[in-house]
Amino acid sequence: MAKKLSVLSVGVVAALVATTTPAAAATPPPSRPTAVGSGGAVSSVDPDATAIGLEVLRRGGNAVDAAVATAAALGVTEPYSAGIGGGGFFVYYDAKHKKISTIDGRETAPASFTSTVFTENGTAIPFADVVTSGLSVGVPGTPRTWERALHTWGTRSLAESLAPATALAKKGFVVDATFRDQTADNAERFAEFPATKKLFLPGGQPPAVGSTLKNPDLARTYEQLAHNGVDEIYTGPIGADVVKTVQNPPVDPAVTRKVRKGQLTAKDLARYTAPFRAPTRADFRGLDVYSMAPPSSGGTTVGEALNIYEKTTGDHLHRYLASSTLAFADRNRWVGDVEGVPVNALLSERFAASRACLVDPKKALTTPQPPADPRTAGTDCKVPAGAAPTTPYEGPSTTHLTVADKWGNVVAYTLTIEQTGGSGITVPGRGFLLNNELTDFNFVPVTPGVPDPNLPGPGKRPRSSMAPTIVLQHGKPLLALGSPGGATIITTVLQVLLGRLDRGLTLPQAVAAPRASGRNGASVEAEPAFDTAALTKLGWKFSSVEEIGAVAAIEFLKDGRYLAAAEPTRRGGGSAGTVR
Repeated sequence: MAKKLSVLSVGVVAALVATTTPAAAATPPPSRPTAVGSGGAVSSVDPDATAIGLEVLRRGGNAVDAAVATAAALGVTEPYSAGIGGGGFFVYYDAKHKKISTIDGRETAPASFTSTVFTENGTAIPFADVVTSGLSVGVPGTPRTWERALHTWGTRSLAESLAPATALAKKGFVVDATFRDQTADNAERFAEFPATKKLFLPGGQPPAVGSTLKNPDLARTYEQLAHNGVDEIYTGPIGADVVKTVQNPPVDPAVTRKVRKGQLTAKDLARYTAPFRAPTRADFRGLDVYSMAPPSSGGTTVGEALNIYEKTTGDHLHRYLASSTLAFADRNRWVGDVEGVPVNALLSERFAASRACLVDPKKALTTPQPPADPRTAGTDCKVPAGAAPTTPYEGPSTTHLTVADKWGNVVAYTLTIEQTGGSGITVPGRGFLLNNELTDFNFVPVTPGVPDPNLPGPGKRPRSSMAPTIVLQHGKPLLALGSPGGATIITTVLQVLLGRLDRGLTLPQAVAAPRASGRNGASVEAEPAFDTAALTKLGWKFSSVEEIGAVAAIEFLKDGRYLAAAEPTRRGGGSAGTVR
């Protein structure tokens, strides 16, 4: 049981800050994509965040303590991907009880939301207009997730967990090329909001590579949460500022476009909960693959695709694309924050067999494929009747961290504010961006006349693709991983799992391998280095994208050591480390 929220003594905070903050902002911690060692491990996209998580482990904290500290640091250094203005999904393996648990920290819609909230005069509002507005902002779930995880499994207080990130926000971090590029890509909309412009566009321009970016407002916000708890957001003054900002976005007077107001209220914040959910489970090659259940589609879609893949033959990449294509067809029809999602049926061997029989080892699937009904799957092999739903757009942002401690506890945690930069709206004086998570709802039904589980609704959580995953072998951790990337999260996690568990690649090789993402669209997205020649001959069609995903993973080696792996180049390269 974690310590109750309290104010730490000045000495304790000072000691923790001194040992978990880089000596100088101009000299960031070294970043390496692979590390092997003992005593615990951390893998994330950022060297400052990984260094903070490792130091928590060195000082006796467990995986949950380190995960929250790492996530808080990412709120400083990866503010366009995550932070206390967003949400996420937390998957935890308890070594003592050999049990997987999950926390649903997904953002929720206001109680006033209806299924037509994103339409005007019967037509969907332009997507970009909703993104950069108060209308896209859901109730943040990240602070409540941290509180619940620490209270249930942690050994340190929220104050201790926030102290290193608070110091980092005060001292600042070194701007790299990825951060500058992300800022430049969003500079036009960031400039519309004075608080965002002041923080992220110093002098009206994206910060220079090598410069130091400080966030004193976020440091003060973290200090307030450390002293008084996360109710400062859900029922307190920080929350009041969030509501004010959402309902009346503080826009530069020179902005001429309509910036829509949001519907979030103080009551919406106060009623928010981060519930425990039963994890999804799939069997693959005798291994137990656990992940996140609805409202995330990550666990069901990765699990279904693994089941289909295991029942097919032929080239492994062809089977991978076919399996993910069929699983996405079913995901788009059945998964959302609604009653009666057929989770067990989607993950059943019987249903997988009825889908796998459609895969010709010498011919690509025709896309898009129609969904099947997992509740009535039989032994026949027929293409289901009906229209094929498309996969709606999801932003490529989000971030992921994976942590393991010396006791064998493991955390796989994916968190987000949705698109890069979220809504673009910074809460004045608070130093954090608000999410645009409600754009993950479908604005209109994807298939007219067919029930859509992902339409907006009062208090509803939008469907997610986040897939934090832990693989057990004989009840003990073998592999833990996750990725950002919107809908490509699912295919990224799936491809890395197959690379490591089926193709015999090492974990670093599986992470670094060129990626493709088949999501039941007209074509498969593929990175430039992905070899499409043989697959094109089978009939697959491809479109090029610069990069897909940004994995952070840990493997548990037979000799008791940890292998932490992050991206060598994607998103500027990740950061993996071990305690010893």
